[in-house]
Amino acid sequence: MKKSGPFSREKLFRMVSVGVVDEPVNQAYDVISTGALILNLAASILMTFDNITAVYGGLLLTIEQVTVLFFGIDYVLRLITANYLYPESNERDSLIRYIFSAAGIIDLLSFLPYYLPWFFPSGLAVFRMFRVARIFRLFRINAYYDSLNVITEVIVSKKQQLLSSVFIILTLMLASSLCMYSLEHEAQPEVFQNAFSGIWWSASTLLTVGYGDIYPVTTLGRVFSIIITFLGVGMVAIPTGIISAGFVEQYSQFKKLGDYGVEQNIRFVRFILNRHDSWVGKALRNLGLPQGCLVAAIQRGDKLIIPNGDVVLIAGDLITLGAETAGNEMPVTVREITLRKNHPWNGTKIGDIDISRQSYFVMIKRAGAVMSPWDDLVLKEGDRAFLLSKGRKYTKDTGGGTD
Repeated sequence: MKKSGPFSREKLFRMVSVGVVDEPVNQAYDVISTGALILNLAASILMTFDNITAVYGGLLLTIEQVTVLFFGIDYVLRLITANYLYPESNERDSLIRYIFSAAGIIDLLSFLPYYLPWFFPSGLAVFRMFRVARIFRLFRINAYYDSLNVITEVIVSKKQQLLSSVFIILTLMLASSLCMYSLEHEAQPEVFQNAFSGIWWSASTLLTVGYGDIYPVTTLGRVFSIIITFLGVGMVAIPTGIISAGFVEQYSQFKKLGDYGVEQNIRFVRFILNRHDSWVGKALRNLGLPQGCLVAAIQRGDKLIIPNGDVVLIAGDLITLGAETAGNEMPVTVREITLRKNHPWNGTKIGDIDISRQSYFVMIKRAGAVMSPWDDLVLKEGDRAFLLSKGRKYTKDTGGGTD
């Protein structure tokens, strides 16, 4: 199997991907990226205070320069690894898809407006406004918190209903503006000058309780305003109810799946397909899974794919496997042994270690990497060895003596 080099594009992709913390460098990059964003936003806010800028202006400008440079480097790394973000597309198409995606545009606006005034000094105010796009990078924190992911999923799943409610609100707003113009124009020609002059009044009345700068003075206008105010309360409640119902549905589904997994004694495991895995390029129906084992879900980028038999797996897919547990399972122990300095297994091949016939090595973890327990693998200090044995529950041994 061909191994990836220390600076391969696949490793760079895993490093810049938020939430992938299988290696220390990936976790460190997430911390640095989040820290740079927080420092940048804090510096941008503090520079709006004249007294703070007078004392710490130089430091705040340096923070902005360094963090913006980091955003630029981050954008270049994401361009280089775009093919791993969209593995189903070729090199050129995946690059174009990232550049014109919402995330790609936000990443570009995070650093480009900072440098544009050097070439176009007259557009400083406009370019500074575009820097606000950096705050949208905070949405990448979604990868760490299921609660924030649920918000995104609810909005996406209910987008048709939300768009319908917004359309109704806009239609009602336009209609109320036209009606109020007809009722108030003669009494207040300087306030309700034309049909669109009532848009501000209708917006403030429908979406709040009125701002107070524009209001009806005629009897019919006030009666109509009362009706619109009542309708406004209902209009605001529509999108709120849609989002609330979406939250209830999402959490109900999670609860049902969790309860079903317990009641039916089903186990689930998740893993990411790499380019060299044998499943890549195969349809689900051709995987040859044993009876009682199935592909429960496939996540490809931001999309959740229904796992029917014709779906062809590609590198980068996040696979969720489900399987029923056997009714006559033999009790086993998974024992973890950490090899300290004086452990007798240090420097010994796994094949030369004498252990019980009812125990065997299932996995070795070394510096965060998972290794197969081949007979010729030499154990080293700091290795975590996992052994499977009969009859006991999971135990952990971190001592330095013999097992």
